Amino acid sequence: MFKTLDDIGSGKRVLVRLDLNSPVEDGIVKDNRRFARHARTVRELVEAGHRVVVMAHQGRPGRDSFVSLDQHADLLAEYVETPVAFVDDICGEAAIDAIRSLDAGEVLLLENVRMCDDELPEKPPEEHADSEFVRTLAPEFDCYVDDAYSAAHRSHASLVGFPLVLPSYAGRVMQAEYEANTSIANREFDGPVTMVLGGAKATDVIDVMSALDDEIDHYLLGGIVGELFLRAAGYDVGYDVGDGELYDHQWENNEARIRDLLAERGNRILLPVDLAYETDDGERAEIPVEGVEKTQPLLDVGSQTVERYADVIEESAAVFVKGALGVFEDERFADGTVGLLEAIATTDCFSVIGGGDTSRAIELYGLDEEYFSHVSIAGGAYVRALTGQSLPAVEVMAQDDC
Repeated sequence: MFKTLDDIGSGKRVLVRLDLNSPVEDGIVKDNRRFARHARTVRELVEAGHRVVVMAHQGRPGRDSFVSLDQHADLLAEYVETPVAFVDDICGEAAIDAIRSLDAGEVLLLENVRMCDDELPEKPPEEHADSEFVRTLAPEFDCYVDDAYSAAHRSHASLVGFPLVLPSYAGRVMQAEYEANTSIANREFDGPVTMVLGGAKATDVIDVMSALDDEIDHYLLGGIVGELFLRAAGYDVGYDVGDGELYDHQWENNEARIRDLLAERGNRILLPVDLAYETDDGERAEIPVEGVEKTQPLLDVGSQTVERYADVIEESAAVFVKGALGVFEDERFADGTVGLLEAIATTDCFSVIGGGDTSRAIELYGLDEEYFSHVSIAGGAYVRALTGQSLPAVEVMAQDDC
């Protein structure tokens, strides 16, 4: 599909696109696994004697998370284990001067690329390639490396413009994510393939289920989508209570699709048999779905559901996860998500853990990533890969050598 770092050679002027987008609290950029993942690509380029210039984004205009990348330079440097210089400019005179002053093995991070007016509009690659942003920066480089798989579903200038004017290559994150996240379509497994589906974005999950049919033997549902399917099956769940706005609008948008999926694949769709809620004294309690009268939020699947799902996982050759089964940020309601992750970790199967929330649970509860075949740092791009949709930044990458 694309060439990788193995094809570049050495001693080049390389423009690298990373995704370092991170949580920001009180103006402080928080460390996350993206820095460690992308550091491998940057470090490999440094060791090959390249002059490395990094582009990345942070937040969106108008949001509190839309801040400078000056803190990102220090965080990235810790993982690359080499200094990362920062310039408060993207494609102006200061940036060009800083780029031209780089020596072999040095790294420079440009300012938040979304502060450039040319970056954010969704346009065809050809239009982005002709933007002032791309036309100004491209002549300063020998080639372009895209490592930002988690942003690959965006048709933004820094992602799709440069590959049309520079020889382009996939970084190690891009390479690993693409191979793992397309494996449902591109690999054959010697045994059942199971998908664990949850989270708050039920429409995304339903899109995945609609796009995949014969490839999946078992669907294990939880979270918002689990309740919506239970509602379609006749249980008193899957609607908003109090101030909630998670269920009813997604039910209205997807009711017909949910009922169709249950009718067509009911023997392959496993629904929760019990659910957890918070008692008046703040404790976790569980109740069978047959006995639920929803008067308060249901925050996790129950222990019987975890056991039932774990049995399916243990017999699976491959397991793909999209979304959490409960509100795992609260330790009382992490049993479903963590229990299933532990079952996957102890099963000899190919496993891909996708979606930002689910991968965050691995970190939060001290699970070892090495027990999974791949832990994705992508959200939207992961969903698009599973549903067979195009990823503009992947499709546009050139095939020529540097």
